[in-house]
Amino acid sequence: MKALMREAVQLFEEVMFHGTEHVIEAMEGDVWREYSREQLQLLKLLDQFGPTPAGQLAQKQGVHKSAVSNRLKKLVEKGLVTSRRGQDQRERLIELTPEGTRLVEEVDGAVYRYVESLIDGEVDEIEIEQFVRTFRKIKQLLRIGEE
Repeated sequence: MKALMREAVQLFEEVMFHGTEHVIEAMEGDVWREYSREQLQLLKLLDQFGPTPAGQLAQKQGVHKSAVSNRLKKLVEKGLVTSRRGQDQRERLIELTPEGTRLVEEVDGAVYRYVESLIDGEVDEIEIEQFVRTFRKIKQLLRIGEE
């Protein structure tokens, strides 16, 4: 069981780290040249979690706040994010603009189409259902661990 678990973890890491690079390199479009992977991830986080303080974004990306500040500055200049005061007057919340939301939808659609074409005919519906069940369970376990 431990050897199988080690292999599962290793495969997960390979797909997450190397798979992301492979998908981005294989896809065409200006969005992949204009924005870094980290900037796109930041936009995805804002889409998923809504208005968020920069410090929490840094924590979610696992980087120093200055790295997120640099990314946010570029995204603000491109009109993809904006900041506003939170309930606490000292807090600044970062949120997507409508253009930022449109870009996230474009990226999501491109990734979906690419992955769908990659696995079409190679992975059957039963395997996909098992994958979804497993990752739903892992997601639930991770949420329990955060509480």
